[in-house]
Amino acid sequence: MKYFARKVGFFVLTLWAVVTLNFFIPRMQPGDPAEIMVQQLAGKNAQLNVAQVQAMRDMLGAPTGSLWSQYLAYLNQLLHGNFGVSYNYFPFSVTEVIGRAFWWTVVLVTVVQVLSFAIGILLGIFAAWKRNGRFDTAVTVSSTFIGTLQPFWIALLLIYGLGYTLGWFPTSGGYEQSTPGWNGAFLYDAFSHAFLPALTLLIVTPIGWILGMRNTMIMNLNEDYIRLARAKGLPDKTVAVRYAARNAMLPSVTGFAMALGAVLGGTILVETVFDYPGLGRLMGEAVGIKDYPLLQALMLLTAVATLVANLVADLLYGVLDPRARRAAA
Repeated sequence: MKYFARKVGFFVLTLWAVVTLNFFIPRMQPGDPAEIMVQQLAGKNAQLNVAQVQAMRDMLGAPTGSLWSQYLAYLNQLLHGNFGVSYNYFPFSVTEVIGRAFWWTVVLVTVVQVLSFAIGILLGIFAAWKRNGRFDTAVTVSSTFIGTLQPFWIALLLIYGLGYTLGWFPTSGGYEQSTPGWNGAFLYDAFSHAFLPALTLLIVTPIGWILGMRNTMIMNLNEDYIRLARAKGLPDKTVAVRYAARNAMLPSVTGFAMALGAVLGGTILVETVFDYPGLGRLMGEAVGIKDYPLLQALMLLTAVATLVANLVADLLYGVLDPRARRAAA
């Protein structure tokens, strides 16, 4: 019980720190969102009008007063679920803007993370069991090479090859010719638009799982309980799956939970390259225009989701591995 209480206490303390940093970090950036928006409306070389800038601040509901008073007001808004109005998508609220992009990112990145985890774990197990063989060499070398490539570069290659050259898939957007809804035409349209972003992520995301699982399992294969299992004459498949892989997967549980938590952050570069209507593209836009309410909400959403996923993983780790509870005690 002490193990679980300590984890919950750390979660609450970390959550408060995240909320506080989420308030101060955007305000430490140089520039004024109202000035940026007035400059865009007036023209790049036009002289700013002070009255127009102040009117823009009033219209956007920009916070006033000392940082301390703004911080208290910010905490009060969070308690009431009020994230303010988006500067870039005025007059829509931040909640409405995030709601439109939420499911695009959640469906895309969650499916990719689950597939990447399954593919990476299976390849890592087989590579470790057949270590120093041809399969292990091929998997390790190819994973190391692909790991050096940037996702946006792979995205550009897929756009050129499968999009422009062959014309098999759309190169931008989330849907085009169908009406959003649970109908076959829209689902097919959304799937075809999501295929290239998903393929880009599927090329790079399994690498960490492959190498991590392989290395952890190789260490476990040298443990005494593996030698005992082999000495008892158990089949190789049983030793690999029920003994070595089962224990080697414990660190991956935490990593997978944190990866799922980070889903809400989206993939900024990939979504921007494909102009995919997800949370990652929203975050990129919010940083560029200094849309503080939207940026704060996205950062907070990502951080809280990651913290909750990490807490669940820690609690699950304590259930799966009694050694963690004994070590904490």
